[in-house]
Amino acid sequence: MQSATTRRHVQTLLTLSVIVRLAVWILVYISARSLPLFDASPSIWINGTPPSSILLRWDAFHFAHIAREGYVYEHEWAFFNGLPLLMRISDHLQALAGFDTNGWGTLLRGGAGMAILCDSTHVLYHLSLHYFRSPSLAFLSAALSLLSSSPVALKLASYNEPFFTYLSYRGMLACARSKWAAASICFALASTFRSNGIFLSGFILWGMLVAPFLTGQKDLLTPRRLLKCVLLTALPLIPFIHHNVTAYLLFCKPSATHIPDWCTNNMLPSIYSHVQSKYWNVGFLRYWTVSNIPNFMFALPVLLNVFAFCWFYLSNLPAIIPHIAPRIRSKKNDVPPPPQLDSPFLSPSLLPHVLHALALTLILTFNAHVQISLRLLPSLPLTYWAAARLMLDLPKWGKAWVTWSVLWGALSCVLWAVFLPPA
Repeated sequence: MQSATTRRHVQTLLTLSVIVRLAVWILVYISARSLPLFDASPSIWINGTPPSSILLRWDAFHFAHIAREGYVYEHEWAFFNGLPLLMRISDHLQALAGFDTNGWGTLLRGGAGMAILCDSTHVLYHLSLHYFRSPSLAFLSAALSLLSSSPVALKLASYNEPFFTYLSYRGMLACARSKWAAASICFALASTFRSNGIFLSGFILWGMLVAPFLTGQKDLLTPRRLLKCVLLTALPLIPFIHHNVTAYLLFCKPSATHIPDWCTNNMLPSIYSHVQSKYWNVGFLRYWTVSNIPNFMFALPVLLNVFAFCWFYLSNLPAIIPHIAPRIRSKKNDVPPPPQLDSPFLSPSLLPHVLHALALTLILTFNAHVQISLRLLPSLPLTYWAAARLMLDLPKWGKAWVTWSVLWGALSCVLWAVFLPPA
């Protein structure tokens, strides 16, 4: 049952979320009306009709086209079908309600409208409250999430990120409460939006097997629990596997007149890996070029924020380990308990989040288009726990983070409006 403080915090966060969302909409709308487009294609495709035209930027072209026509071009297989499916559903619902659904604008408005339903602020609050047992710290973390590094992608556009972030947080909260089946379903749904959803399975694996092993709860490690863990961990992998198998059956038929190279050149053929490499030049250090220095500069604050927290946590791991695995410090019963950790941000239960965040941030830094960190790292609750730590432990850096978040957030809205990077 929620306390009065919790209810008040959630209501305040909901109000602030609405205000921030309106501010993003207003800023983008004014910018789009006042400044010239760098690329005029949005106004051509949907006849320049505001406000729909401000939704058509970057990846929204691909999502809307897939929703309308299906996977027509090879490069479109870089995008999963979760958002296009929601856009089609919204289009049908608008048609039933009597609205004109002839055009991309309907699909874009539908996707943006559904994203509003996936506000993740209150979920982050409850997740933070579970780990820190502090309503004030949970409120601070959730409030900082309103100052996103990609406000347009999370608060306005028909993009994957609002859905992926919401479902990731929901699954993590379910894991924290040991509701493994619910967590697996949330992670599986998240994986229909982004390929990195497959990494979320690690939270189930950690909670069901690794944590009981480390804490010496061997009685929990039964064959039945092991089988259940395998099944629930495998479920979030299904959307990724289905995406690739569907493409394989479509393109790699022995009777086809032309079989693409990716069908035969790899031990495990994957159209997703193929198009990422061919059309987006994704690969280890491929993005590390002089021309991409601006993109690294855009992403540097959010990357450093996560890396700094991971370093802080892992550098204190020797003090944390006795709390995680007390059985390994000594087999003697008279050994006193380990000293109390002096920071809530060193909670032993945060270790799987730290490992997940570190792995994802390393991939984004060395093996991806680094600027997508701006819209993908908000899907990590640790991004905002790290910001909360700066506010409490390093106030000068905390103020710098908030200042950067506000200024960059506003600038990114303007850049989106005029169709300039980062995407």
